[in-house]
Amino acid sequence: MTDPTPLAAAPRHPKSVVFFGTPVDAVPALQALVGAGFEVPLVVSPPDRRRGRGSALSPSPVKAAALKLGLPVTSEVADALDVGADIGVVVAYGHLIRRPMLEQLPMLNIHFSLLPRWRGAAPVERALLSGDAETGVCLMGLEVGLDTGPVYARATTPIGPTDRVSDLRERLAIMGAELLVEQLTVGLSEPEPQEGEATHAAKIESADREIDWSADAVMIDRQVRLGGAWTLFRGKRFKIHAAELLAVDAGPTPGTVDDLVVATGRGSLRLVSVQPEGKPRQDATDWARGARLTTNDRFGS
Repeated sequence: MTDPTPLAAAPRHPKSVVFFGTPVDAVPALQALVGAGFEVPLVVSPPDRRRGRGSALSPSPVKAAALKLGLPVTSEVADALDVGADIGVVVAYGHLIRRPMLEQLPMLNIHFSLLPRWRGAAPVERALLSGDAETGVCLMGLEVGLDTGPVYARATTPIGPTDRVSDLRERLAIMGAELLVEQLTVGLSEPEPQEGEATHAAKIESADREIDWSADAVMIDRQVRLGGAWTLFRGKRFKIHAAELLAVDAGPTPGTVDDLVVATGRGSLRLVSVQPEGKPRQDATDWARGARLTTNDRFGS
């Protein structure tokens, strides 16, 4: 059996870039490429879809940004081979790029983690949930394997005790854009293979956001900062959007609440912003006043 065709090698000084991306996290990299004077003959982004409750189709954030910049956009990956670009840049595109394309067009990827830690769909979320002290971005060569490519450059940032996933993603998006433009401007050096233990950043599911009040308050605080943390209250789903981590214990029974302070397996949380099922997000003080809490109330049931 013969070896497969080798993947296309990235040129040291690419001038023309096809951009692949979808969400708002990818927009800073596209804007940075254009702002730095790189030619972007084509942007590849998924087809328009319904993004709210209405029936109208709307473009992805990357497509909307590309159109505003006056760039041509397609949803067909194969179109990237028709514009004579030196390289492709992938940022949170959300779809696999197959080997035949990688054999013809060299690809770089901005990945929001310190590879090989957190390869996969949810690297920022997993870094926060796991209590990592830092995260970062890697500019890597795209391969057929999931985030296995060699790394051209990386940048790190600490994960602060109050950082939310949204804060980190915004910060990493800007860091990635700066790293990309810097490396393309000075010229790509020889990439280095990833070293160390690889971990998989599995997609975040509803179960990852469900609060177990017998857990340590530190872990529950991470779930809240992840976004979408939920529990049960009086038999209905109840979201906690913001909370304050407290070191003191609030009582022997996890889930009990006293003056907006909820007991956990270790430590406690003071509720700040909440959302009962079927109602809008609201200040926890206003919610508690209307809920008329009793000593029998407990979260998680």
